[in-house]
Amino acid sequence: MAAAAILTITLLTAWLVLCTTSSYATRMVGGKTEISNVRTNEEIQELGKFSVEEYNRSVKIWKEGEGELRFVEVVEAEQQVVSGIKYYMKIWVTQVKSDGVGDPTMFDSVVLVKPWLNSKHLLHFAPSSQ
Repeated sequence: MAAAAILTITLLTAWLVLCTTSSYATRMVGGKTEISNVRTNEEIQELGKFSVEEYNRSVKIWKEGEGELRFVEVVEAEQQVVSGIKYYMKIWVTQVKSDGVGDPTMFDSVVLVKPWLNSKHLLHFAPSSQ
């Protein structure tokens, strides 16, 4: 009986330690975490460029004649561990027009990255509501 109580206390202690460590908490499946230093994070900026390029490619295929968007920078980002990593980004873009470049506009983007497959997919890209 005493051995069972010691084992239970040891397991509870180990579980509490795991739950309170920052690396476990930031990589918890399903939870979104903010990404710091977004403007200097090369990986995030590249994902922002990827989002705009993929959007422009799809516009050329589906909507002839609309102006392309030009990437400016990612200003906010969060990540979520799922079956890969989902990146939620707020991106400044400008629209290329016949008379020059338009004013910056904020877009929301979601990209799913599966590093073990060397793949990334644009899941959402639209003007931001905020």
